[in-house]
Amino acid sequence: MTWPATERYELMGAPGGLGFVQDLLNTRPIGRPRQADLLGDLDSAQRWLDAALESWSAMNDAAQDRIIIRERDLEPLRDLRADLHALLATRADPSLAAARMHSATMGARVDPDGTVKLEPRAEGWRRVAAIVLIEAFVAQQQDIWRRFKICRNERCGGAFYDRSRNTSAVWHDARLCGNAVNLRASRARRRKPESVPARGED
Repeated sequence: MTWPATERYELMGAPGGLGFVQDLLNTRPIGRPRQADLLGDLDSAQRWLDAALESWSAMNDAAQDRIIIRERDLEPLRDLRADLHALLATRADPSLAAARMHSATMGARVDPDGTVKLEPRAEGWRRVAAIVLIEAFVAQQQDIWRRFKICRNERCGGAFYDRSRNTSAVWHDARLCGNAVNLRASRARRRKPESVPARGED
């Protein structure tokens, strides 16, 4: 499957439909050099959504139902992305993880094999929000939501899927972001003046 926003950062896509949620988050301008915000204007937002929705539809074995977004959808889409990013970035601290996500309209259908599936409803950005919440729900039921994270390097903040055995990864790439953060911390320690003992102290 092709997740255009995620692949431009050379990140591996999250499994299943969670890749759509990851791709929405990675429309943000991150990295060095700074990439473009794919939700920055209507044309780029529609191109991103068309490509991401094609992958999501194929993954869910559903007919691709194109979502048309309009200028008025852009700000709510960016707000949805920001709220989701904040939710993931702060969930390690329950005191900061406020209920940020909005509700969305969805329905349910029963496949011929008896499987019940949730389906997004509404139009524009609200339909995108419904897909996000459906995939978050499915990921929680599969116990993989906890592996969906935001890179702890504040200069990155990319959304990644933690494939480590003990779910301990905090950087999307330990060699890139982990080393960069450790290097900045080391430089900061070296710049910090050493404390001078008070007179009379050894």
